[in-house]
Amino acid sequence: MTASIHDIPFNRADGSATSLGEYADKVLLIVNVASKCGFTKQYDGLEALYRSYRDQGLVVLGFPANDFAGQEPGTDGEIQEFCRLTYGVDFPVFAKIAVKGPHKHPLYQALIEAQPKAVFKPDSTLLARLAGKGAAPSPSEVSWNFEKFLVDQKGVVVARYGSDTEPGDDAIVDPVRKLLAI
Repeated sequence: MTASIHDIPFNRADGSATSLGEYADKVLLIVNVASKCGFTKQYDGLEALYRSYRDQGLVVLGFPANDFAGQEPGTDGEIQEFCRLTYGVDFPVFAKIAVKGPHKHPLYQALIEAQPKAVFKPDSTLLARLAGKGAAPSPSEVSWNFEKFLVDQKGVVVARYGSDTEPGDDAIVDPVRKLLAI
C-alpha cells in the first residue's frame, strides 16, 4: 500500500522537518511559488484566499522552486522575507524544492501521480506561449510556477490548476468552499 501524502517529509524554511501530516483534516492548496515570475502577483490572491477561509479549515502551502527560468534564486531566508515584506504572506512557505526533473521532490511526484494533468481555463494561452519559447512542459511535469494542487481533508488530490488560474477564480474557490462545506 502506498504511503499517504500526509507522510511525505519536507523541510520548513528554517530547515526543520515536517510533513503534510501537520495539516491533516485541512483542505490544502499547494502551490509552487517563485519571486521573479510574471505570476508572482498571485501571492496577493493566495493570501486573500487563505485569510478568507483559514478559519474554516483551508491552508495554502507555498513551495518555492527555481525550476523555471531561474525565477526563484533566493535563499530560504530571502524568500521568507520577500513574501512577508512584499506581499504580507502569512500562509506557510517552506524550504525551496525541485518540482520537476530528475530531482523532483517526492511530494510533487505524489501530487503529479494523483493528478497527472493540470486543468487550464478554456481561453488559456500559457502552454502555447511556453511552447513558443521552447519551454513546452512534459505532460508528467508541472508546467510553470504557481501551478496549484487542491487536496481534501483525507489527503486526496482532487484537482490541479494551471499557473494562470488565479487563486480567486471560481474554478478554485467553488471547490474549496464545497470541501469546507460552506
